[in-house]
Amino acid sequence: MRRLFPVTYETAAHASDGATDADVTDREWGLQELAEAYAYPDVREPWLRANMVSTLDGAAQHDGRSQPISSATDMRIFGVLRALADVVLVGAETVRQEGYRPARARADFAEQRQAAGQGPAPAIAVVTASLNLDFTLPLFTSPLVPTLILTGAGAAPDRVAAAEKAGARVVIAGDGMGVEPARAVRALADLGMARLLTEGGPRLLGQLVAAGVLDELCLAVSPMLTVGDAQRIAGGPAIAVPKRFELLSLLEEAGFLYTRYRRP
Repeated sequence: MRRLFPVTYETAAHASDGATDADVTDREWGLQELAEAYAYPDVREPWLRANMVSTLDGAAQHDGRSQPISSATDMRIFGVLRALADVVLVGAETVRQEGYRPARARADFAEQRQAAGQGPAPAIAVVTASLNLDFTLPLFTSPLVPTLILTGAGAAPDRVAAAEKAGARVVIAGDGMGVEPARAVRALADLGMARLLTEGGPRLLGQLVAAGVLDELCLAVSPMLTVGDAQRIAGGPAIAVPKRFELLSLLEEAGFLYTRYRRP
């Protein structure tokens, strides 16, 4: 892996005289180096980042799953981003399609998480209006920390009861059937979860973008073409004015580009 942006003064000087630099040399990065590269900003308010992968022609999935367009390094970064987060937001359809499991404890990050006041692993927070979920899955029966269900006040009482019986914690984040993104972010922050990560899917990410609550996007651009009619990384109704983000960093390995953008 090598860093393409930002280019430091030292890196530029080395490149001009033909020398190599640790940042631009193609080498494997350690987990702590990746953790430093993707560290959350030191902010008091909640910070919501998304982690997604897309092909060159804009597909976020192949055959309904993201794994076929990913890579081993992309999955390492996936694990690091989870290790840094307090909670992972995910849509119910993604839970069903991707076979979501609980986040696991990572020994490499145990001391770091303890020093930051975090538990052994991030909680998974499932965003769902219907609560149409299989509560016998390991996501609900054997997580290190209880799985959260973000839903609206109008959710069916029997489904809420089923979620709670399975050990999930139900958090109301909307007045009707659905979830209001800003309320979801605030509800999680009120639970002490300020370092937020969402892994989609496209419908959830589209809602977060439209609501103006997404602070950062970590997007892996896969050097693949899939054609077909796969979803983009964000879906839903178009917004009136496109949201402009600024580039924070750009890493490259084996043709994959690992980008990091932030809302100005």
